[in-house]
Amino acid sequence: TGSVSSAEPLVRWRHPERGLVSPADFIPLAEECGLIGAIGDWVVREACRQGRAWQDDGMPPVRIAVNLSASQFRAGNVVETIRSALADAEFEPRLLEVELTESAVMSDPEESIKILEQLSEMGVLISVDDFGTGYSSMSYLRRLPIDKLKIDRSFISEITARADDASIVQAIVSLAHNLHLKVVAEGVETTAQLDFLKTLGCDQYQGYHFSRPLTPADFESLMRGIQANRTEFTEADALRTHSKLAAYRRK
Repeated sequence: TGSVSSAEPLVRWRHPERGLVSPADFIPLAEECGLIGAIGDWVVREACRQGRAWQDDGMPPVRIAVNLSASQFRAGNVVETIRSALADAEFEPRLLEVELTESAVMSDPEESIKILEQLSEMGVLISVDDFGTGYSSMSYLRRLPIDKLKIDRSFISEITARADDASIVQAIVSLAHNLHLKVVAEGVETTAQLDFLKTLGCDQYQGYHFSRPLTPADFESLMRGIQANRTEFTEADALRTHSKLAAYRRK
């Protein structure tokens, strides 16, 4: 529709001599030397703070999707970190979305279910990022309290040229919808890709076709420019799926 429902914060390192350093260069080092947890916690807090600041400036609420690293997810305090960040910023849980890769979730699926259930019960939305590149077990996928599957960009880049990629994307969309999940295509860069995704019934997309990464101030200007065409955030946006495991627990 052209309306914006979510934003995803990206980390860049502003080095005094090397300029803007890509996360592909410094994130692996941060993981190796044990700093990824501190960086990840800061990103969660800053995302909640910025989301609240935009609202205080009169911007319509926008959901913010934050990537969690596998080590951050396994640190043992991720639930409290997120709970504290939301409370300190006075940011609604339904406006926060956490993204985890398939490998992070499936490394210990039973423990993942416990952690994700706590986040889901708080009202936080949960996405599986880079879907299609890992090895998700269907038996666990239906038990996890997830709300979205995000199709990895490697399948999107040649979706109009490779029949195999198109078939994989179509299968993911069908699987997600049958599980009552939303589907997001990552890395959309062309009108042809977007039009094709629409024919497959994909719900949302992100990528350079809409906008390159922006500073918070520039993003706010962008949102104000399209605000007149944006459907207001409604209670329906807060509706989420719940795993069967959670339903069993409530009984």
